[in-house]
Amino acid sequence: MTQARRDDKARVAANQREGSPATENLSGQRRSRKHDPNYKWVALSNTTLGVLMSAIDGSIVIISLPAIFTGIKLNPLDPGSTSYLLWIMMGYLLVTAVLVVAFGRLGDMFGRVRMYNAGFVIFTVGSLLLALTPFTGPAGAIWIIFMRFVQGIGGAFLFANSQAILTDAFPAEQRGLAFGVNGISFLAGQFVGLVVGGVLAAINWRLVFFVSVPVGLVGTVWAYMRLEELGTVTQSKIDWPGNLTFGIGLTALLIGITYGIQPYGDQTMGWSNPFVLSMIVGGLVLLGLFVWVERRVAEPLFDLALFRIRAFSAGNLAGFLSALGRGGLSFMLVIWLQGVWLPLHGYSFADTPLWAGIYMLPLTLGSLVFGPVSGILSDKFGARPFATGGMLIAALSFFGLVLLPVNFPYWEFGGLLLVSGIGGGLFFSPNMAGIMNSVPARQRGAAAGMRATFQNSATVVSIGVFFSLMIAGLSTSLPSALYNGLTAHAVPAADASQISHLPPVASLFAALLGFNPMSALLPPHVLQALPASQAAILTSKEFFPQLIAGPLQSGLAIVFIAAAIMSLVAAWASWLRGGLYLHDESAVRPAGAPVPED
Repeated sequence: MTQARRDDKARVAANQREGSPATENLSGQRRSRKHDPNYKWVALSNTTLGVLMSAIDGSIVIISLPAIFTGIKLNPLDPGSTSYLLWIMMGYLLVTAVLVVAFGRLGDMFGRVRMYNAGFVIFTVGSLLLALTPFTGPAGAIWIIFMRFVQGIGGAFLFANSQAILTDAFPAEQRGLAFGVNGISFLAGQFVGLVVGGVLAAINWRLVFFVSVPVGLVGTVWAYMRLEELGTVTQSKIDWPGNLTFGIGLTALLIGITYGIQPYGDQTMGWSNPFVLSMIVGGLVLLGLFVWVERRVAEPLFDLALFRIRAFSAGNLAGFLSALGRGGLSFMLVIWLQGVWLPLHGYSFADTPLWAGIYMLPLTLGSLVFGPVSGILSDKFGARPFATGGMLIAALSFFGLVLLPVNFPYWEFGGLLLVSGIGGGLFFSPNMAGIMNSVPARQRGAAAGMRATFQNSATVVSIGVFFSLMIAGLSTSLPSALYNGLTAHAVPAADASQISHLPPVASLFAALLGFNPMSALLPPHVLQALPASQAAILTSKEFFPQLIAGPLQSGLAIVFIAAAIMSLVAAWASWLRGGLYLHDESAVRPAGAPVPED
């Protein structure tokens, strides 16, 4: 037996011993973690409900955007609508990415259950206010954006503390199972939201937001009645310099990425916009300052010494790269289905949101089946073989998507989605369990927050990168395709030239919204002057999808190749984590002492 294997066994034994001693709750009373053998299932079911609710709400808006824009009477092709669209989609992710570390640290300081319960309340209030949106037009869009921020605050409380609550409640040998169920609820929620959003949006757009209200009320009451504080509470001061430099720096960086997608002057994207450059550079400077501050304050927001633990640092790097490769996947698949494939197969634009969600279900199925299984097995064999294998499988699925024609046979598309879901399921829960098992009990909240920050930040960056790559691909061939397609159907050259020079992002968002822009882009006098047969062709549900199919395929190929490469690098990072590693709580480390490296 190698020394590394003996060390692994010693760590497992030490951490299994760690599951039985009593821990101190908020009142100072001693309570055994095994005082109620059923409590761990209470914690798992409630946190799963919270994560599922917040994950569904993160994706349900994507598929419901056409109904939301129609409901608040906002034209998605108006020049100012691009900003509204991006902020409605990405504002929730941005807020959760910025706040989860701070809220995880608050959970370590004041009780994880207390902070988690507050998240349920805030999220439910935000959902109710969204459902009751009183305005239309730009005012309605701004209201939705700010209420999505409120939801994001609640979601940050839930994400930051749910994993720490599970780690406190479950013994070390069952945490992979717990994270398998909880983590897959997050993956499943992202895609269940697409189906639920399609169904509810077809009835009334307000139901998209109201659906979270009864779930939130049940979860809030249940959490307050049944969840108990089993974790170690650390009495310390709030690290204001760390909170400010991290929060402002990450916010500036993500805002810069969000506006970099939008056109600037006569350019298709805004990466040369001084505002975008100042946000990105300023954000990176502040994040660098955050690292400098955290190495010098007595009670930091996040103990950077944890990155010396190989299982923690490699797991977070793999999680970041995985989210970077997969974060924009939903958007790209929705654009592909709603903008091209479904209309070409006879679906009306009004029905494409619902059917896009249905046709993406194989992605969820793969995650649902393999997530819990990989979590259980990782308890015995460690995260490395499953997380690494999952990313390799995901990379293969992305390469397969590159080879598909834009008007694909569904069985091939669905099969590749199933393979991608299997890869995600194999990776997600073992990686999460590996990260959480590697940190001291008193820092689980902050560690969970940092893991969620890496994931959510990578998702925002992924959307920015994927959209940028897609727009770059479209900009090379879309103008000529639009011009040639319009002039071939008797549209005057001057009008065709004007339409063909519109920013590619407008066509991209029209596809994302399942929206046929031809009737809006062609001036009424042009349509009236055309023969009725030509006007009917131009405004049909097939013309725009056929027009953008070729350029879209070029953009999709670039995006999926990038996702495959990121997944391969994530597999390499996951392999670096080493074998099974569990933090040894019996080795008490004095405050301020360095964390031992693995």
